[in-house]
Amino acid sequence: MGVKGVNRIMIAVRNLEIAKRRYHDLLGATFVDAHWTGEPFGIGVSIAWDAGIELCAPLPGREESSAVSAFLATHGEGVMNVFFNVDDGDAAMERATRDGYRSVHALDYTQAEIDRHLGGMFIRYQEFNLDTAERCGFAISLARIEPRHSE
Repeated sequence: MGVKGVNRIMIAVRNLEIAKRRYHDLLGATFVDAHWTGEPFGIGVSIAWDAGIELCAPLPGREESSAVSAFLATHGEGVMNVFFNVDDGDAAMERATRDGYRSVHALDYTQAEIDRHLGGMFIRYQEFNLDTAERCGFAISLARIEPRHSE
């Protein structure tokens, strides 16, 4: 498994719109809403691929019960997850398993899902979200994300 670097960081925030403006003003980041990824977990999601930032906030009415609520209550706003881009997601997950980590959520999008949800930006998108928070202080995701190169 080869690590290609950090793909993006996930920042837990209380208000998605305020945070998007903040990071746009500060960094010039361009956000694309990806709420469909977080709705099952009670969170709104917006990603700035150009800046390597993913923002997540509780959906209205889910402030106390979303997947990010406990983090916000304990830590406040801040970095919640780091997505490391790897060249082989399965091999990276096998290595993590050997080291005693487990995947708490995984996904592997088909090309049709990539085209529909991610605007065809990638030819491969696979993630393994690991249970690293206790040992590392934050969650780590192993992500095989291969961009579509324009001809």
